[in-house]
Amino acid sequence: MAIAATGPASLGAGQAVVAQGGNAVDAAIAAAVTSMSSEPGIVSLAGGAYVTIWPASGEPVVIDGNVAMPGMGLPREAFGAGVREVVTTYGGGVTLYAGHGSVAVPGALLACESAVARFGSASWGAVVSPAAEVCRDGYPIGGAAARYLDLVKDNLFGHDAGARAVTRREDGSPYVAGDLAHNLELADVLDTVAREGASLLTTGEVGRALAADMAANGGLITEGDLTAYEVVDREPVRRTIGDWDVAVNPPPSIGGPMLAVMLTELARASRTHPIGRLRTAEGAGSGTRDPYRTHPIGRFGTGHAGGGPGWGEILRIQRAVLAYRLRVHDFSRDLDADGHALLASVERHGLAGLPTSASTAHISAVDSDGLACAVTMSSGYGSGVTIPGTGLLLNNALGEPELNRLGLHALTPGTRLASNMAPTVARAADGRVLAVGSPGADRITTALVQVLSQLCLAGADLDDAIQAPRMHVRFDDTGEPIVEHEASAELEEAIAAAGLQGLDHGDLSMYFGGVGAAYRGPDGGDGGHGELRAAGDPRREASVGVS
Repeated sequence: MAIAATGPASLGAGQAVVAQGGNAVDAAIAAAVTSMSSEPGIVSLAGGAYVTIWPASGEPVVIDGNVAMPGMGLPREAFGAGVREVVTTYGGGVTLYAGHGSVAVPGALLACESAVARFGSASWGAVVSPAAEVCRDGYPIGGAAARYLDLVKDNLFGHDAGARAVTRREDGSPYVAGDLAHNLELADVLDTVAREGASLLTTGEVGRALAADMAANGGLITEGDLTAYEVVDREPVRRTIGDWDVAVNPPPSIGGPMLAVMLTELARASRTHPIGRLRTAEGAGSGTRDPYRTHPIGRFGTGHAGGGPGWGEILRIQRAVLAYRLRVHDFSRDLDADGHALLASVERHGLAGLPTSASTAHISAVDSDGLACAVTMSSGYGSGVTIPGTGLLLNNALGEPELNRLGLHALTPGTRLASNMAPTVARAADGRVLAVGSPGADRITTALVQVLSQLCLAGADLDDAIQAPRMHVRFDDTGEPIVEHEASAELEEAIAAAGLQGLDHGDLSMYFGGVGAAYRGPDGGDGGHGELRAAGDPRREASVGVS
């Protein structure tokens, strides 16, 4: 079993389930539930998640447990309130909205339960129990969580007694990296979830407490919202990238279609100008040698003759696709229809066919049988409030401006919110299997396209592809592109050649995500399965293990 997790607590949970006979889905979900229970400020059980699974035999599926717009049965005058503005210095300056009115209907835990019931080999109770034990016995506060909580401890998490208890030491001082934290209230909730199921948070006792607290404090979530919420199976968007069949999150997600478009265009470019150092025929097709072992990462060129599409090509593709997103997709009232229209248009015409118009965590797992599972979870920046008596922090998905371009509470109740999450699975004919994803808001897609282009098109080593420098095209308030990037002379050369402004974030900045990947190598000539590997991102805390 290869597991790429967010830290020692989540990795240990996945490994504990494997030791009891669990498969890749059980391991990934155990790690995900533990991550959502033990990384306050980064992710929460009361958020959204996508679970992408590719069975060893069969077709891939995306289980959509993303958050939804609440407010069923409420009068129109109930909308547009219940939030407070929070200005932070996080990420160079982020303004968000918190409070009860920022909370969307959560679905992460329901999606996790569905994945285990349908594709796991362990019981739901066995998968959830490690998270309860971690909350009771203690979990280490990671560096990313400590930095974020220190920035927002008062203006975001200082208004609610339950939130204060979860996000700082008992004496009220801020957590520092390495502190051992406990959440006994949440441990009790998880014990009940293990016995009774994830519906405890929707139609059960905790769900009723959530709806009552919302009604008392200007929130929009009603018992009707929680009863009506269902996870949705979605057919992934699939693209052939090199010799890989890649399956990504489909519409109404934003992240998956953007990733698919960027990968498609890179694959098209690579057929004319190969990227980096491609695999040799012997390494790629023998079935006995692993191209991800034998061929180190090829350097991206800057797009000049002989240098392949390189950084200049990646910059061109990012700029075109993200400009489209800003102009059209971020303001879409029908993300499903607009997403499929985008994919169809680019598939036919390339980028010329483009219409003119916080916090996250990721787990990847692959087992020796070839079962792959990728889980990406998000609770936004956090609403700053808890369900009283549960130790359960709530999401602020309605308070994330980048996911609510149409305005506060503008969607119809029941509508799935926009999402950048893009958990991805892939297979190659020689038996290779990959599960990969990243946190990082709108940098998720740009991080993944750079890693996947190296893996799938340049035959890069898994660790080297993740550690390679990254860039991301951001548009300022006037619509002008700014290329944010890590320290790299080649990147600076490509940015200068494009005549664009660059912003250097230094080496290995957490701003550019935290890609985690689990991988099975090609099948051996004797019929045996390939080597298992896992890789985490040095930009954020990560723990990987192979057993």
